[in-house]
Amino acid sequence: MTESYKNTAQLIGAKLKEFGKRIPETMQGFNQMGKATHADGALDAKTKELIAMAIGIAARCQGCLAFHAQACVRLGVTRAEFEEMLQVAAYMGGGPSLMTAAEAMLAYEEFGGEKLV
Repeated sequence: MTESYKNTAQLIGAKLKEFGKRIPETMQGFNQMGKATHADGALDAKTKELIAMAIGIAARCQGCLAFHAQACVRLGVTRAEFEEMLQVAAYMGGGPSLMTAAEAMLAYEEFGGEKLV
């Protein structure tokens, strides 16, 4: 588990900027794929971001948790929506994904997502 998902996003973000200078073609291709993927279509950006977070949980990717939690909060994902996504991720990934789902909720809350009162 990461101590601070904000710190994780910052550290990995800095490394990705470095990659942009060292392997620009790869990063340009990845960034273009991201832009195309997140454009509204049959699914809106919020739904796509929830899918990305579920995959990050299933893959147990700490950087994914940080970046996608931040994006979910920015896109106005409610706690109820986030929790339903966590259910699907845990169902598809079993116990290890359930543990990572708890970490994803910590990241969501750290970036300003709704907390239980």
